[in-house]
Amino acid sequence: MNEKDTHKYDDIIHLPHHVSARHPQMSLMNRAAQFSPFAALTGHGAAIQETARLTDSFVELEEDQKEQLDEQLLKLREEPARNPEVEAVYFQPDARKDGGAYVTIRGTVKKIDGYRRRILFTDGTTVPMDMLFSIEIIDERS
Repeated sequence: MNEKDTHKYDDIIHLPHHVSARHPQMSLMNRAAQFSPFAALTGHGAAIQETARLTDSFVELEEDQKEQLDEQLLKLREEPARNPEVEAVYFQPDARKDGGAYVTIRGTVKKIDGYRRRILFTDGTTVPMDMLFSIEIIDERS
């Protein structure tokens, strides 16, 4: 800076600050908001997380696994009044992307619905038979 620049505003430096008669003065909070950072990529982080989230692929069962599964389901159908406790592993498709996850549920069977091909549990959970990976009878109540 040279000396000429330091004296450039001497004539107006001590004048009072202008206050508008038409517009109310902005609050300090609103003035500060003008300088807050702009989030141009809102939702970008969530999209990256969703893409990075891993899912499993549906595994097609071998014939011997299908037979074992059918045997277990037959046992469950034979005496539905027993309401046995079972542990079932089934594939649950992901709602947002290809694939899904294998879920294990332990509970009491309420009904085997052969028409709709699903297993109903007493807690309200429904497991589609076509997505069943394994089922094991834990407690055979007499």
